[in-house]
Amino acid sequence: MLFFRQVCEAQGIQHPDNFLSKYREAAARMGLQNADEPAPKTIEGWLYEGRKPQRVFRQILVEMLGYSIDALWSEVPERGTPHHTPLASASPTGLRAEVGMDLTEMKRTGVMAVRRAKEFLLGADRERVGDDTLGLLDDEVQRLVTTYPRQPLAAVWNDLLETHDQVFRLLEGGRVRPSQLCDLYVKGAILSFLVAKGFNDMEDPHQAMTMTRVAAACARDAEHPGLIALSDGLKSLIAYWSDKPEDAQHYASRGSETAANLRGTVGLWLLGLKARAAAILGDEETVRLANRQATDRREQVVPDDLDELGGLFTYAREKQLYYTVEAEALLGHGHADLIGQAEEAVVGFSDPNSPTWAFGDLAGAQCDLALIRLHSGDVEGTAAALRPVLDLPSSHRNNGIVVSAMRVRGALMSSPAHAAVAGRELRAEIESFSTTRPALPRG
Repeated sequence: MLFFRQVCEAQGIQHPDNFLSKYREAAARMGLQNADEPAPKTIEGWLYEGRKPQRVFRQILVEMLGYSIDALWSEVPERGTPHHTPLASASPTGLRAEVGMDLTEMKRTGVMAVRRAKEFLLGADRERVGDDTLGLLDDEVQRLVTTYPRQPLAAVWNDLLETHDQVFRLLEGGRVRPSQLCDLYVKGAILSFLVAKGFNDMEDPHQAMTMTRVAAACARDAEHPGLIALSDGLKSLIAYWSDKPEDAQHYASRGSETAANLRGTVGLWLLGLKARAAAILGDEETVRLANRQATDRREQVVPDDLDELGGLFTYAREKQLYYTVEAEALLGHGHADLIGQAEEAVVGFSDPNSPTWAFGDLAGAQCDLALIRLHSGDVEGTAAALRPVLDLPSSHRNNGIVVSAMRVRGALMSSPAHAAVAGRELRAEIESFSTTRPALPRG
């Protein structure tokens, strides 16, 4: 039996009629009000004959069921269950409490109670901020840092904005002891960094850059050189995805100077950003120098407080390889050794249980592999590398992922393979992928 059928049956979908109702709900969430709908016989073919759906239906099926097409059309082993990780964070719709209300509703009402209690604690210390309040914020900041790269923005956005507001209300309230100020400014810098990254993911570079300046101001008030350098890194990242490589290289170079004597990984990230920006500008010498410096510094890394936070605040070996490969891909290279490195970068993000896993980094590495295979003339390999990205649900299609996919389309347009059937089909799929992305966040 296919995993697709098992997932459907677990959610009570056993007939074309109730299948179509769920399918229409998923299409509506994606903003596809006039999407093509499968005929009842087509649905029966998927459920009972194992037929794989045509590409026009795949994006909605992924959104509807929360798994990639490759996972859904894999065989369930005779004993045990397949180990597939859902793409979305929501609980399966078929999961319910044994007695009483829906489990989702139980969680919703429970979250409301926790939020009310948290507001009480944040406002309880009328004269001064207590240690419990700071501990509460510590827990929330760590949760948001850990969650941000692992879930779609809509899943964390409201909590992120709420916690950001709470920290700044405390800073404005005049109830903070001098010994607490530095800690709160560090939290303000971290949360402002995440909010700025969210605006960048939503393709709003102006708001992203404004909030990055807030993060930098907090970092300076906290006298934290790592966060100051990190803010320049985020400015570089925003410029990079806004097609401003000169600005990206400027901010990365400035941040590298700030981080020159730091032992954590922020300095390596800034060198990776510098190399990527230089690659867009066609400056191979700077790419080679920056990547060589990052490789040499990796051996002398001593994890600092930002590395301990994890998430976007550490630059793991897997991410360094991904950035190195991307710079080479942007230079137009596609030799055999580079293909091996690109495949290794994808494998590095293949385990969703790894603490360094991020769905955006995985998609970026897959796009780079597709681009490098295209440079080598392997159109079929390009399509295979890009397939998991094109199957991502709309909630995961942030700005960086869409831009990376469109780079492959741009390279296809200038490739000898642009007139081939496989090339034309892939270009059409990428165009559909980029135009069906709804505004983020939603939900």
